[in-house]
Amino acid sequence: MFGAAAATLYYLLRPVTLRIAVGPPGSDDQKLIQLMAQTFARENSAIRLSLITTPGAVESIALLAAGNAELAVARGDLNLPATAESVAILRKNVVVLWAPSGIAPKGSKKTPVAKIKSLDELAGHRVGVVGRTQANVKLLRTILTEAGINADKVPVSQFAVNQLAEMARDQTVEAYMTVGPLNSKITVDAINATAAVRGEPKFLPIDVSETISKKHPIYEAEEIPGSIFGSSPARPEDKIDTVSVNHLIIAPKSLADTTVGALARQIFTHRQQLARELPTASQIEKPDTDKDAALPAHQGAAAYIDGNERTFLERNTDLIWGAIMVLSGIGSAWAWLRHYWNREERERYAEHRDNLLDLISKARAAETPEELLEMQGMADALLREALECHEDGAIEDGDLAAIGLALEQFRHAVADRRATIGTAEPDTQRLRALQS
Repeated sequence: MFGAAAATLYYLLRPVTLRIAVGPPGSDDQKLIQLMAQTFARENSAIRLSLITTPGAVESIALLAAGNAELAVARGDLNLPATAESVAILRKNVVVLWAPSGIAPKGSKKTPVAKIKSLDELAGHRVGVVGRTQANVKLLRTILTEAGINADKVPVSQFAVNQLAEMARDQTVEAYMTVGPLNSKITVDAINATAAVRGEPKFLPIDVSETISKKHPIYEAEEIPGSIFGSSPARPEDKIDTVSVNHLIIAPKSLADTTVGALARQIFTHRQQLARELPTASQIEKPDTDKDAALPAHQGAAAYIDGNERTFLERNTDLIWGAIMVLSGIGSAWAWLRHYWNREERERYAEHRDNLLDLISKARAAETPEELLEMQGMADALLREALECHEDGAIEDGDLAAIGLALEQFRHAVADRRATIGTAEPDTQRLRALQS
């Protein structure tokens, strides 16, 4: 029982390692997850992370769907598996749209004015989208459609993050778009690159952000604060409306609630510690626990966030009571089997008890000390066998006490008979002498 208890305790308390797919290599996502894995291991946490580096979020989702990873880092608007649920929001990616105002000619005191001043004026103008993922293009088309603009009339050119200078020099591109966190270095570098070559940016507000969030719940309405991308000059000059999409850790619904709950607890418990080593960790947020959310929180994470986590006893009450009932049944069955196996010894005990009672009667009628001595030997043998039956469990303490009581009566009977035989023996000898 001790070994079984120790093995069960080891099984319950051993760390659980979850494989998490994240990419691309060297990205902020990979750095954050790597820091999480190191922190959890250093703190001897119950949940450990094992990184699987992928080329990008699409490949990470594929690994999750194939069952080759328990977790994945992905954007909420990608083609996620139907069973995917959120564990934690790593950051919010906001859409930034701007158009160049142009460079003023030398000697001119007139400030250039951007050709495109609003979202409605994008029709017929090419937009340069930073990032090779098709998710950004899909998001742009959603914005254009909800704004009443024919998306087919807005051509798109995609540029990798290392092609910002090339994008800024491309004169066919008349507006730009990035999708990333507010403090994204990529967004700031893209704005600075276009400003240096094409003039100060004119930021384009997405006035239909509320409509988009209602029609497409995976997106949320957000605001870009003024001067967030630069203060001299202010970029933007004032706050502007936009939309955002969550970048998060996802897990299949089938992953154990207790495991996901423990992981969520670790993430939010160590969030401040992670932020001290990697500032982007400060953007980690709790997912939406509403069951009607576009990407609801995993039940384990929701239980932690809402404070509804169940204790070990609450989770396993049925199992514990079931085990008690099974053990009780096994104990009863064992007792019955033991009683059945010892039936011959009990029968032998009953025979010995009856024989001992017979010896009491015979002892009172014995004629010689030799008969009494022989009876005492028989009584000793009966006692020895009764003790063996007791040791085997065939008889209870009460049965052994009955044997002791009968043996005590036998001894009294022997003692009385010895006294009687000893008194009568001289008279018998004297009578025989007189007759001779």
